[in-house]
Amino acid sequence: MNNNTLYNILFCGIGGQGVLKASEICGLAALADGYHVKKSEVHGMAQRGGSVESHLRFGDAVRSPLVIPGQADFLVCFHADEADRLSHFLRPEGVSFRHFLDEFSSSGIDRRFLNTWFLGILSAHLPMTQESWLEALAAAFKREQDRNREVFLDGARVGSERTPA
Repeated sequence: MNNNTLYNILFCGIGGQGVLKASEICGLAALADGYHVKKSEVHGMAQRGGSVESHLRFGDAVRSPLVIPGQADFLVCFHADEADRLSHFLRPEGVSFRHFLDEFSSSGIDRRFLNTWFLGILSAHLPMTQESWLEALAAAFKREQDRNREVFLDGARVGSERTPA
């Protein structure tokens, strides 16, 4: 573990897309690899399809759970409108997953697995071991574990082949 590194990730979407679950899984994988993790959620009208966001920060020592605007390393967006609304959180060299939305739409993968596929892509750009990611997935999903694992590994392959823009 690089003790001088702090990772800032903002997950965003609308209610029902698995934003909070994705953030939880990423945090569990980071914990399993010995990182200090802080997470915060905003989910106002999520039950009515409203905005949902989850701030996740991990590293050697994290003091606050909130990602400061202009400091996010990754903007993992499950809905294009939310990506546009929260793009100011990205640092200049930060990575938005917005362009992966079209690729996912044409992939033929069931939309219920969008968050799992994006976690696979994200995993290729973070320091956690694949074992930690798979353990976190298994802990978080009680149903469809084999399918979630398969979709995650496909996302990891996509993430290792392409750098998000």
